[in-house]
Amino acid sequence: MAQFYSSLTPELIKFIKEQKIFFTATAPIEGRINLSPKGIDTFRCLDQQTVGYLDLTGSGNETSAHLEDNGRMTIMFCSFSEKPLILRLYGQGKVIHPRDEEWRQLYPNFPTYEGERQMIILTLSSAQTSCGFGVPIYEYQETRDTLIEWAKKKGKTGIYDYWQQKNQVSIDGLPTKLLEE
Repeated sequence: MAQFYSSLTPELIKFIKEQKIFFTATAPIEGRINLSPKGIDTFRCLDQQTVGYLDLTGSGNETSAHLEDNGRMTIMFCSFSEKPLILRLYGQGKVIHPRDEEWRQLYPNFPTYEGERQMIILTLSSAQTSCGFGVPIYEYQETRDTLIEWAKKKGKTGIYDYWQQKNQVSIDGLPTKLLEE
């Protein structure tokens, strides 16, 4: 049932675009594994080997710290509709900050949101599908806007202060490089 791919096919890209949630997994060389659910329309397939998402300000910044540590990343999509499928994207992740040259090149691919923190870009080494037969069927209701509304209330200065207080290091003390120049 499982099948590996060396790049994204048009069918896999279509599947990704239909999903309302994805999960990111990273781990430092030493320390805790991080697995995060992501919603909101931030994910993009940039080409058959490259995907990414606009990372919004959150309670921590584990993904960034782990990618700075070793770059390993897995992104998973799973269908909650009647047609089951799980898709895992394996590869090397990279953090792109607004101060980086690549930001200006890549940013037009993404929507604009309050609280934008960085982009996470994954260069695929492989993709894998599996059955998803054990994943329950759920019905999508709506996008939760709580994070965006929180960022709007904080404003740019409040978000920057939050980054200084909460997003500088991982829970294991690894640097995120969010505010480095």
